Amino acid sequence: MGKQILLNVSVAIKEGKLGAFQAIAREMIETSRKEPGTLGYEWFLSSDGKRCQVIEPFADEDALLAHLARPAVQEGLPKLMGTASVTGCQVYGDPGSKAKETLGGIGAEIFFYWDGLGR
Repeated sequence: MGKQILLNVSVAIKEGKLGAFQAIAREMIETSRKEPGTLGYEWFLSSDGKRCQVIEPFADEDALLAHLARPAVQEGLPKLMGTASVTGCQVYGDPGSKAKETLGGIGAEIFFYWDGLGR
């Protein structure tokens, strides 16, 4: 895994807000598309449209910090919270102390790399 960091964010979508949620998420995705260190920004909806998992791999700590400071998070996330709430966040890899502090605000659980195989 090296210096890469992966976020897995769980979101509960408010009743009747799926359309608004999707529109805001699309804006966040388009904004994140321009971030060179953001390796992916994948949104997965449950079959009932009530939950979403967001998978976000980053090249390294600097890329994660840059993402947290850019419009997708600074502007998009507050709008998204009008349509949903974060129910969980797992961070895989060492996000560094600055990102750890920021992510702690949403109750992120950090899992430090131990061993494995990546290709």
